[in-house]
Amino acid sequence: MKIKIVNKSKHPLPTYETAASAGMDLRANLVEPLLLKPLQRELVSTGLFIELPIGYEAQIRPRSGLAIKSGISLVNTPGTIDADYRGEIKVVIINLSNDEFVLNDGERIAQMVINKVEQAEWVMAETLNETARGAGGFGHTGK
Repeated sequence: MKIKIVNKSKHPLPTYETAASAGMDLRANLVEPLLLKPLQRELVSTGLFIELPIGYEAQIRPRSGLAIKSGISLVNTPGTIDADYRGEIKVVIINLSNDEFVLNDGERIAQMVINKVEQAEWVMAETLNETARGAGGFGHTGK
């Protein structure tokens, strides 16, 4: 699939790191390093703008390595970029560790996954079909 992209950053376009990768790494596009104190969150620019086809979204997800090594994650995960959004892709990162973290320009901060989506049409009903699970939710199976 081909997707139009405008790159106003100083960095190369996102790429898949392996042939079987689901996501492409996004890089911070910073003028100077950003110091994140514990529990501090910041909106970080990527310098990227995309034009998704209707029927697709881009999900912005945390990078597992950054999370386990430094406690850096995303506040709204997954973040969704809709097909009609034309603004800059920005990432809301948070420092969940007890230590300060310095984010440098060009550092890989998140991954972007392109997904096909469907829009739902509601059908009013008085009842729903029964299932073995029924209304069981949050921890109902005891596992």
